[in-house]
Amino acid sequence: MMISWFFVRPRSLDIAGLIPIWTVVSFFATSTTHESDFFMKRIFLFVMTNLAIVVVLGIVANVLGVNRFLTANGLDLTALLGFALLMGFGGAFISLLISKPVAKWSSGVRVINQPQNADEAWIVEVVSRLAQKAGIGMPEVGIFEGEPNAFATGAFKNSALVAVSTGLLQGMTKEEIEAVIGHEIAHIANGDMVTMTLIQGVMNTFVVFISRVVGYAVDSFLRKGDSQSSGPGIGYYVTTILMDIVLGFAAAMVVAWFSRHREFRADAGAAQLLGRKQPMINALARLGGMVPGELPKSVAALGIAGGVGALFATHPPIEERIAALQNT
Repeated sequence: MMISWFFVRPRSLDIAGLIPIWTVVSFFATSTTHESDFFMKRIFLFVMTNLAIVVVLGIVANVLGVNRFLTANGLDLTALLGFALLMGFGGAFISLLISKPVAKWSSGVRVINQPQNADEAWIVEVVSRLAQKAGIGMPEVGIFEGEPNAFATGAFKNSALVAVSTGLLQGMTKEEIEAVIGHEIAHIANGDMVTMTLIQGVMNTFVVFISRVVGYAVDSFLRKGDSQSSGPGIGYYVTTILMDIVLGFAAAMVVAWFSRHREFRADAGAAQLLGRKQPMINALARLGGMVPGELPKSVAALGIAGGVGALFATHPPIEERIAALQNT
């Protein structure tokens, strides 16, 4: 799903070669703890959404005939490439297109159609002002219950969603909140959601294609001299699954690297939108002393802070980000 969170957790590809839908989201904070009912709802949503995507793409692949890449004459590389492109980019773009409604439901976002108090009116005004300055359409603005966090999502720059948590509103100053919102607006203006979708599509395609080529090669070697058997053997299926997992981790590292790179750009973008860098520095510094809120897995690819290992972290250390701002 395509969302930009201030914090986020990366995940590996599933055995179908698809990066789960939460890898297209950018959060302000990484998840830690949360109520079990929300957690189970998000797990259920994640599983059902990915299952639905795989089923739909499987039907399309069958209709197009690209899933029949294993033939009596060997491996049809053209059909396999078509299958890999369909599964890789199809899953990524479906996730992008459904990112907003899934994020709203999984996070319990209440969209502010009519501000009910001064704080809500202020948030809407900040988003409107920064969006106008960034040259994008006015995003939907929402609030969700939870510990400090914020996110942006949406397939299109001019119809995105920016949401902040109640914990963020209560734990930061207005200047720092404005910097966080500026960070999310910068993600939207930079087209980060679409960029990550394309990167994930390429990685997905790579995983699907290479794993099946290697699986076919291993199976052919194991069954060399066996002229009686037809079709792929157990060697193909076992090798393909193992390669999906191994290459999936490698692909997740590449995606995480791009995610870390764009966080610096979003930080700099926030400083540019606000006209000075100190508010963003202060927000990051304060964030380092906060316990970030739980984020739904469906929106866990883009954010402002990470914490799952250097290679898989979607965000650079806060210290590095502050240093980068100070040196610009």
